[in-house]
Amino acid sequence: MKKFVPFGMLIIVVILACIYPGNTVTPSKTPIDKADTAWLLISTALVLLMTPGLAFFYGGMVQKKNVISTMLQSFVCMGLITIIWVVFGFSLAFGEDVGGLGIIGNPKSFFMMQNTLGVSWGTIPVILFAMFQLKFAVITPALITGAFAERIRFNSYLIFITLFAIFIYMPLAHATWHPEGFLYKSGVLDFAGGTVVHMSAGWAALASAIYLKKRNEIPDSHTPARISYVILGTGLLWFGWFGFNAGSALGANELASTALATTTTASAAAAMSWIFFDMIRGKKPSAVGACIGAVVGLVAITPAAGYVTVSSSLIVGIVAAVVSNLVVIWRSKTNIDDTLDVFPCHGVGGMVGMLLTGVFATKSVNSAGADGLFYGETALFVKHIAALIGVSAFAFIGSYILLRVTNRISPLRVTTGEELAGLDISQHGEEL
Repeated sequence: MKKFVPFGMLIIVVILACIYPGNTVTPSKTPIDKADTAWLLISTALVLLMTPGLAFFYGGMVQKKNVISTMLQSFVCMGLITIIWVVFGFSLAFGEDVGGLGIIGNPKSFFMMQNTLGVSWGTIPVILFAMFQLKFAVITPALITGAFAERIRFNSYLIFITLFAIFIYMPLAHATWHPEGFLYKSGVLDFAGGTVVHMSAGWAALASAIYLKKRNEIPDSHTPARISYVILGTGLLWFGWFGFNAGSALGANELASTALATTTTASAAAAMSWIFFDMIRGKKPSAVGACIGAVVGLVAITPAAGYVTVSSSLIVGIVAAVVSNLVVIWRSKTNIDDTLDVFPCHGVGGMVGMLLTGVFATKSVNSAGADGLFYGETALFVKHIAALIGVSAFAFIGSYILLRVTNRISPLRVTTGEELAGLDISQHGEEL
């Protein structure tokens, strides 16, 4: 019965959402721009492609006996998180603010609780904005999976990502992107999810690695199962990231073009920097290293993509690659078994990007933003440091608590025998 507790909780939340006497949204007749709508339709599809891309990226790096399990952990988010988002998740993230705290939205404000026909979000239909944002909510818990790969029980994983989406992701999305959100009103800039997506996933990954402890079997010289999968996954991620970042302009305009350009250059700079840094350290330039570097660059430019110049994006990519590489080296010398280095790459990459947004943001790129430290202003940088500390504490402590809750409902770790046999067989009865 314990395994069904979270789903019982979901039913309760849905019922409460239906009877909650909160404010509702009155459908508006704001003109819909066809070009903006077309671009957001394409961007939504591009961002969805990132989750299968992540599945290949992670799946190619684990042991062969865990490839299917690792890939499915990403893929299944497209099913589970979609249902949660449609029923009440979008409302929690983007519904009218509850209590004036800027932390969570009214679950009765939007979507399945009301008719959305005729409602717009800027120049696009609100239902399209909801589907675009859904893809961000889908990939965030999928990012965490690399930290506890090869040792988590699948059923327990489903419970954890459900709780993570509700109690970590949605409050952060509301606080950061809703006009009444606490971080939004404070002036914190996060163009496409460096804070909401990558920092939250990175800190949850660190909490998971610490809580689940080390694997029973850690190969001395681990050979990735399929390096070709890693390359394919990186290509899909890079391609999809144009929707992730450029789509966040919410229109077919110059800002989207700038975000696309900064995304391209930051990733390229990070990929090459990772390779060169490895060579300086006496290592051979590797395909896996180039792929990891490219992804780190994409992560770091995410919060800054629509606020910085192309020349600044090169610096973002270089700095992020070197810092993340150094943290990977540090992590390897500790007892923290973050299987695929999610925290050093996504968590640290997101933090570097957030801080450098506070340095290189400029109103010349986006008048809705602010000037950063590089342009003589300190206010934005100070706000970003404060937000970094607050979000980090919230995501790490909150995720650790949710891991403990999940473990009480259903044990998180597979048995030693199941781990040694491989999760593909023990959890799914399938082989590569």
